[in-house]
Amino acid sequence: MEIRIQSIHFDASEQLEAFIQKKVMKLERLFDDIKTVEVSLKVVKPEAAKNKEAGIKIIIPNNEFYADKTNDTFEESIDEALDALSKQLLKYKEKQHSK
Repeated sequence: MEIRIQSIHFDASEQLEAFIQKKVMKLERLFDDIKTVEVSLKVVKPEAAKNKEAGIKIIIPNNEFYADKTNDTFEESIDEALDALSKQLLKYKEKQHSK
């Protein structure tokens, strides 16, 4: 599984990148065949509360899933986006099994 992290208009700290890597790796437990995970981070202007946006795209054979969330911290945004993606992956898996 390849993980690409893109921070738009700022440099993500090593700590944040390590957090993302750790969280994203957990997705492999839900779905074995994930090819690529693309994470894009950006600070939404103006400087206000809830201005950290994380968008996550999961690419699997023949399909892809996307979620983005905005919160006070990137960690919260990533957690919420990954929760949404986990639900999407589980639904997709159930549909595949019922075929």
